[in-house]
Amino acid sequence: MNKIEHIGIAVKDLNSSIEIYQKLLNTDCYKTEQVASESVNTAFFKTGENKVELLQATAPDSAIARFIEKKGEGIHHIAFLVDDILAEMERLHKEGFVLLNESPKKGADNKMVCFVHPKDTNGVLIEICQEIKWI
Repeated sequence: MNKIEHIGIAVKDLNSSIEIYQKLLNTDCYKTEQVASESVNTAFFKTGENKVELLQATAPDSAIARFIEKKGEGIHHIAFLVDDILAEMERLHKEGFVLLNESPKKGADNKMVCFVHPKDTNGVLIEICQEIKWI
């Protein structure tokens, strides 16, 4: 794993949260995106080398909606950037981690993603992601 790619924060209201984080981080949201496969709308911020992703549910039965219902708004996941997501998934599987995805799927911000079950990581949902390279 190369570095923390972003920290994902579950929010109830994306627009008001964008305003809060623009003030907090003293920078504009550089991208919003809908990820239909995850039933979320996202907003991204950069501060130095770091990124923050805000996630708002678009369906009441989505993972983000269930997370907020159970735990409230807050940190949802930590994402790590990898060079080869397939190799990293294989490595993690061999180490005994339960992966929530059998194969990588398209996520937000031009990434292929896979999640590691939080029961194996002390309650923290871990995302591994790889930049999609266009040839």
